[in-house]
Amino acid sequence: MFGFGDKAAAPAPAAADLIKDTTEATFMADVIEASREVPVIVDFWAPWCGPCKTLGPALEAEVKKASGKVRMVKVNVDNNQMIAGQLRIQSIPTVYAFWQGQPVDGFQGAQPASELKKFIDRLTALTGDGGLAEALEAAEAMLAEGAVTDAFETFAAIHEEDPANGAAFAGMVRCRLALDQLEEAALMLDNVPAAVAKATEIEAARAQLELARQAAKAGPEQELRAAVAADPDDAQARFDLAQALYATGKVAEAVDELLDLFRRDRDWNDGAAKTQLMTIFGALKPTDPVVLKGRRRLSSMIFV
Repeated sequence: MFGFGDKAAAPAPAAADLIKDTTEATFMADVIEASREVPVIVDFWAPWCGPCKTLGPALEAEVKKASGKVRMVKVNVDNNQMIAGQLRIQSIPTVYAFWQGQPVDGFQGAQPASELKKFIDRLTALTGDGGLAEALEAAEAMLAEGAVTDAFETFAAIHEEDPANGAAFAGMVRCRLALDQLEEAALMLDNVPAAVAKATEIEAARAQLELARQAAKAGPEQELRAAVAADPDDAQARFDLAQALYATGKVAEAVDELLDLFRRDRDWNDGAAKTQLMTIFGALKPTDPVVLKGRRRLSSMIFV
């Protein structure tokens, strides 16, 4: 077992703040900023959605039982389409949980009360978990600084302590990717534990694996830049350039090239530009500025 220290739970919010509706204007305050104190559950729903009418009240009941350890924010997707688009809400009901400003868990569709309780329990553990949240932050910092082996060991210890922690398992996969151990990463994802199989971090890791495989085959950036400059309508060259840019860490430039390709010919190669954009967006955090800006630009092109 990992030797985590004790940690005091976050202060409980006032009862009136436990469950509230939010809008695009207040989402940052109600969700992102509020999640720095206590996990915030976001329920994406609509008045016409049958399953939403069952899930919403059941989820509210579990939130109330948690006695302030979590909050719940409700988003009517009909009235807040920008938020739904930025967070890739493709069906409802969809539920995300945010902690420390980042999405950490989620699910789609109605769930039995037993699963909702497990979901709430995973979130309440974040604030009174004996240090698991701090350990995750430390592991992320190690990975960012290049101490990949140390990061892997920390993620693995967290996973052993909390097998339902999707971020920990995904962190191990990302460490494999950082070491260019693509097959090992693929094997881990092929055998992902059921407890975390639907976690948003796991889906992001799958997208990162796909992009890593592409990066291993990416062509030379300068040659591809020259090819695009010589013929701006060369769709394959532009697509290949985007892959090469992503492979060298120039993610925003890669997105720009794919958006330009989509603008020029959205149907090229069965919509390959949009598919690649979705893969990149899926590999990043939903709140990443590259994702937010890219999705807005893509939406503006789709709906013109």
